[in-house]
Amino acid sequence: MDPSNPADTKKPMTKAQILSALATSSGLTKDQVAGLMDELGRLIEANLGEQGPGTFSLPGLLRIKVVRKPPTPERKGINPFTKEETVFKAQPARNVVKITPLKGLKDMV
Repeated sequence: MDPSNPADTKKPMTKAQILSALATSSGLTKDQVAGLMDELGRLIEANLGEQGPGTFSLPGLLRIKVVRKPPTPERKGINPFTKEETVFKAQPARNVVKITPLKGLKDMV
C-alpha cells in the first residue's frame, strides 16, 4: 500500500486530501481547487433552489434533484409490532434531495 496514493487506503478521503489530489493531478494550486469546489457548491445551490430548475447534473457522474414533498396530516394507524392503535404525527412540507448515479459512475465501480 502506497501512502502517497489516497485510493490505496481503506478510509474515506478528507477534504484536504481531496483538494491535494485534485491540485496534483490538475496542475492547479490548492487555493484554486478550493475556489472551484466552492463555486461548484454555489452552482448546485442555485440550480436546486426555489428559483432554479430543481435539478443539477455532473455529466457522466450523477444527477441531483429536489423533490418537494407536501405536508402529511396526522393519521391513525396500527403499530405492526404491538398491534395497538396509534397516532402518527403530522409532518410539514419538506424538500428532499435525491442523488442518482449516472452510467459513468456505475461503470467505475
